[in-house]
Amino acid sequence: MTKHSSHTNKAKTPWPTKAAMEQVYEMKLWGENQSEFYSGDGSHLDDLVHPYIDVITSFLTQLPSPPIVCDLGCGDFNIGKQLVKYTQKYIAIDIVPNLIAYNKENFNTDNLEFHCLDLAADPLPKGDCAILRQVLQHLSNSEIQNILNKLTAYKYVIITEHIPNSDFIPNADIISGQGIRLKKHSGVNVLATPFNLKAKDIHQLLSLPLNNGKEVIVTTSYTLY
Repeated sequence: MTKHSSHTNKAKTPWPTKAAMEQVYEMKLWGENQSEFYSGDGSHLDDLVHPYIDVITSFLTQLPSPPIVCDLGCGDFNIGKQLVKYTQKYIAIDIVPNLIAYNKENFNTDNLEFHCLDLAADPLPKGDCAILRQVLQHLSNSEIQNILNKLTAYKYVIITEHIPNSDFIPNADIISGQGIRLKKHSGVNVLATPFNLKAKDIHQLLSLPLNNGKEVIVTTSYTLY
């Protein structure tokens, strides 16, 4: 009986992502400020946030009509809160239940929804545009592949990744958690093996150098078939 129960639990939670991300916020591994939850300096430093908000705002407002946006990995919502007004509906998703509960209490507009979902394991809401800002970089390749399989339901996908600013072998596999592939001198490239994402239009929207130019945070839009 015990052996069967263990197998069942493992089948329901094939990845450690939920527990890892809960630990990140509980132990404040990405830092802290006055709020209960903090998604790290990448979501709060003006030099990183303001240029990102500008290019995403421009992208959204140039579409034929305000889109339904799915923010996949919304974190503490310091960035998402600045984009809601440019959308028909903004659906913000994260894997940490307490974080989503906190966001629901603190952010409330008519066209805003929050959902607690595992991006790799759960069905995703319908929409026009999916945004993944520095999300995939924390996930294993198997999780990334599961997510990418679902992104074909969206016309537009905007992905931001923190990568080496030099030649590197993409998509070195990791265990999901706080860290990213930089320690392996790697980074996520959804166009490369093993993912090979197909898109009919690809545009780099933003590139922000870090660590004296050794690293870069790149935001790219993909128009899918």
